[in-house]
Amino acid sequence: MNDSQQSPVEEKISHEDFQREPSFTKFNQQQASNPEEEQEVIDSIGEVYFKDETHDTSLLELEKLPEKLELEQINNDRIRLRRQLQCVSKRVSELVLQNHPAYAGELQRVMELQKTLQLGSVICADARRQLSVARESFTTASLGLLANYRKRQLLKGLLKSLHTIKTLQRTDMRLREMMEEGDYCGAIQLCLECQKAAATFRHYKCISELSSKLQDTLDMLEEQLDVALSKICTNFDVNHYEKVQTAYKLLGKTQTAMDQLHMHFASAIHNTAFQIVLGYVELCSGTKETNFQKKQYADLCKYVTIESFTPCLIDLCKALWGVMRSYHKTMKWHGAHDIQTDSTDSDGSRSVELSFDKRYIKQKLENGLIRIWQDVQQKVRTYILGIDLSEFKLDEFIQFLDLVNRMIEIGDEFCQSKSEGLQESLKQQSLNYFKNLHRAKMDELRMFLENEGWEMCPVKSNFHIANLVEFRFMRHLNKDILALNHTDNSIDTNDTSFKERGGYFQDVLGCSPFEIHVDQDENEDVFAGVGDIEEVERESDSDSDIPDELKHDYIDEITGETHSRPGRRRITRSRSFHKNVSLVTNTSLNICRVIGKYMQMMRLLQPIAFDVLTSLAQLFDFYMYTVYIFFGYDLHSMDGLAINNRLKTTLLRIQTSLIVEVPVPSLTESISQDNKDRIPQPHLSPIIDLHNASRLYGLAERIVAVESLVFLAQQLEFLEPHLETMIPSTKKAFLQQFYSQTVKMATELRKPVYWAVSSHIIHYESILQSMATVKWDVKEIMSQHNPYVDILMKNFADFQIRLSELSRHLPITRAAYEILWDHCIRQANRTFVEGYANAKKCTNEGRALMQLDFQQYLRSMEKLVDIRPIPDREYVETYIKAYYLPENQLESWLQEHREYTYRQLLALVGSVDHINKKARQKLCNMLEDAEKNKR
Repeated sequence: MNDSQQSPVEEKISHEDFQREPSFTKFNQQQASNPEEEQEVIDSIGEVYFKDETHDTSLLELEKLPEKLELEQINNDRIRLRRQLQCVSKRVSELVLQNHPAYAGELQRVMELQKTLQLGSVICADARRQLSVARESFTTASLGLLANYRKRQLLKGLLKSLHTIKTLQRTDMRLREMMEEGDYCGAIQLCLECQKAAATFRHYKCISELSSKLQDTLDMLEEQLDVALSKICTNFDVNHYEKVQTAYKLLGKTQTAMDQLHMHFASAIHNTAFQIVLGYVELCSGTKETNFQKKQYADLCKYVTIESFTPCLIDLCKALWGVMRSYHKTMKWHGAHDIQTDSTDSDGSRSVELSFDKRYIKQKLENGLIRIWQDVQQKVRTYILGIDLSEFKLDEFIQFLDLVNRMIEIGDEFCQSKSEGLQESLKQQSLNYFKNLHRAKMDELRMFLENEGWEMCPVKSNFHIANLVEFRFMRHLNKDILALNHTDNSIDTNDTSFKERGGYFQDVLGCSPFEIHVDQDENEDVFAGVGDIEEVERESDSDSDIPDELKHDYIDEITGETHSRPGRRRITRSRSFHKNVSLVTNTSLNICRVIGKYMQMMRLLQPIAFDVLTSLAQLFDFYMYTVYIFFGYDLHSMDGLAINNRLKTTLLRIQTSLIVEVPVPSLTESISQDNKDRIPQPHLSPIIDLHNASRLYGLAERIVAVESLVFLAQQLEFLEPHLETMIPSTKKAFLQQFYSQTVKMATELRKPVYWAVSSHIIHYESILQSMATVKWDVKEIMSQHNPYVDILMKNFADFQIRLSELSRHLPITRAAYEILWDHCIRQANRTFVEGYANAKKCTNEGRALMQLDFQQYLRSMEKLVDIRPIPDREYVETYIKAYYLPENQLESWLQEHREYTYRQLLALVGSVDHINKKARQKLCNMLEDAEKNKR
């Protein structure tokens, strides 16, 4: 017991002495000092003061004193050492104060430990005494203890049973809470466990009533589970469906669950369609007296208004697509679930019953695809046929076609169905609509043409039909369109369809396929700005390429007056024609837009695609025919110009098949059955003057008209492969015939249109009069050409100037430029031949003069225009050279060259002086017989 005794030292220590704060008075500072300064003072103390405690610091300071003592230095050292001592003492004091509470606390714990040890010693002694007493009394009490323990165990068993019965009584409340929480699996497991427990305690009377109550609860749970299963039809949730399927599996009713699921899908389709249509009908057509709730779905659809038809159709398709998507996800879940089950049961331990359930579910789901789509198709079809769409605008009808066609594509992806019923209803609604629409569009086109000013529409120079918003549907079909207009930023190639993103039932876009309307608000960028117009109008004013001889003055042979050469005015070679310009009129631009809408209908409505194509061809036919009758020259009056016979055939076909034959004033009263589908012939606007020579006989309007037609034909050629994919293979012959006989003839229409200008712009009659004054029976070779050549070239130079002035305001294409000059040159060549044929007398020297005049004309023309070779020059040269042919060759020549008129050939025979009279008469008789046969 020595450890428990206090040492003499401990007895003298009083704990109260450590409750107070230690005091330091010796080095108390009189005033507060700066901690940073104190730290600097401490840091200035030499290391020798801290190395060894036995070191004599006083001796060290004395040794530092110099030999010659200075009071001031000693005083300063004293102050420094005192300052250092004060700082060290203060720091020591602070450390003591800081650690004092810890010291006091530790000492307190030592004192408490001492008391605890003393108390433990007392307890140990007490325990020894008690153990001694217990050992004496244990034998008599042990048997009573065992008896009490046995009784306790029996009571505990009874208590446990009572607790179980009590829990069973409270299970009903817990089951309801779990059903509200959606924990169907837990609720079923709990209910089944309770039934097992009730079977265990069935010897209690209260349990029999509880068992029947649990069965009722289980039935109610199945009803709740059926309600939860029905929610899957409109909004599939993986976790929710997995819980429901697990719950049915616990009940052993997976097949029943699948049967119920299909019934719910059928009900969801009907209820969803009915509620959506009912909502729109009550909103737009309902009155307080009308009760639409009791009407059938087919009758209800008839009350939908035109204004609400498309929004209602969008919501209807969106909701029905949602039901189909839920079914698709259900199939996908079962497919993945079966794979996971197969992987877990790869050891072959899967039961026969489980395998049968899987096969049953798979077959049920596959068969349900057709049934689900038929129900959806029937609802959409009934809705479509419930309203007359004749009042729809074309854009609205195309949107309607797009919605239904998208629904058909969804059905194809859903169950590979061709949707014959929906297709037939769509065709039924579209045929009547399109016939009325096309008739209205043709009447509208005639009105446009009759009010057309035939001015160039200010579109961009690189304008293409693909820039129009009506052709945005082609971008996912052919993204190479951008190659034609790589500088145009209005076409977005990122527009991809649902199919390109994985299908209509993938969640890659996060929305339904009926919510994609980005392109509807797309802005076009086809019209030219100020910079584009300035670039078109920029012209060169240089006349450096004008022949010098055309700048000199000349004397008119008839009047004797001196005329200034056109060199004093600006003459250009009119090289300002444009190769890639887009000449478009307001009417042709409108036709392009209508073509785009027609092609959308062809794409969305395959059954009537060919009917739409024939109507599309009529748009181009009517525009082409109108350009001809407005601006073209009579094809039968164009002597000396080779006109394509297919152009004549095409124009005749359009006239007989498309244009009304009866006079226009009597159309409204007495229109025949044959003319019912024909269009009245349009009339040129009175503001267009085609007979004014100062305006080049309407050359600007003619250029705009015919070049806009050619541009329209080029756009149709671009669309040909797309049109070919939209029509049945059996109808492709019509498309090929349309392109070969009509579209490709658009360029041929330039000839009769520009001939109307070139035949009047040059005064060929005055040239013939000048040639008639020339004496061709000269006896000597002439070195100077005749003045009529200069007069002709002056007319050409004036025409060149006016053509250049026109090109500053209107871009003239290379083709127009070449055809205009081709016509002028050809008519000039015929004027030469006609003038030479008018010569009553001609010598060899006169023929040489003719050759000189024509060569001068050729040289001047080659300097004026850049057309090579000069067209039809052989026509004149061959006629002149025929004068020198001998009799036998001349006869053959006359038989071969029927391009000359009878009078010209007769004049040639009459002017030849190296054959006798009999031979001349023979040749004249031959020509006369040939002329009779020709007639």
